[in-house]
Amino acid sequence: MAKNNFADLKVSTDDHLATQLAELKREQFNLRFQAATGQLEKPGRVREVRRTIARIKTLQSARKAAQPGA
Repeated sequence: MAKNNFADLKVSTDDHLATQLAELKREQFNLRFQAATGQLEKPGRVREVRRTIARIKTLQSARKAAQPGA
């Protein structure tokens, strides 16, 4: 998966963000498992995935707060 920046995430739809978040959480689980078994090839990927998850969650909460009636 390519590195995501915030500008790319901002133009994504809500459905796409939810799908991407699920994929990243699955990848994060796999990376944690690899780290625990000593098979992690790219340790920096753990940090990148964690930060991208945080960016998506931040964007989702901002969009939810901007909705009328929220």
